[in-house]
Amino acid sequence: MEARAPLLVEWTRTEVEARIDDVLDVYAEAMAATRADARGRRAVLAGHLGRRGLRAVAAVDGDRLVGVAYGYLGAPGQWWHDQVLAAMDTQLARTWLAEAFEVCELHVRPALQGTGLGRGLLQQLLAGTDASTAVLTTPDLETRARRFYRAGGWVDLVRDLRFPGDPRVFAVLGLRL
Repeated sequence: MEARAPLLVEWTRTEVEARIDDVLDVYAEAMAATRADARGRRAVLAGHLGRRGLRAVAAVDGDRLVGVAYGYLGAPGQWWHDQVLAAMDTQLARTWLAEAFEVCELHVRPALQGTGLGRGLLQQLLAGTDASTAVLTTPDLETRARRFYRAGGWVDLVRDLRFPGDPRVFAVLGLRL
């Protein structure tokens, strides 16, 4: 019997809120984080649900969430937006951050990574926004995720970005939509 592909469905903020533990469990598995650490991100995710232009796409296999992507239109006064803005010169910020769609999370359970599911989630997520650019951060290392984004046309905008309270180094990537 042939395995069925997960179904990609757009979720409203209400659906994300109702499945927030499932979203955080996918995050934990994809990022090799503990379930407790992932659940500690609940307030951050919940805070994003009221953001302008929120879009979410879920990959479901029956009732099981196997992948998720979400983002929104960034704006001054939002923590991530302001951190990235401070790392850019004026022209770069004007080009890439004005009305940009900020991809907050894109995660696929490890067993399904490399199957095209992540690419499908990201494409459907971005297809539904009217923004002219999309931005995100990823560790500033040559990781599988970094190669994934580059293969999809994402370009480096900022390297060696450090967020307060996080010892990791990040890169800001951008994509023209």
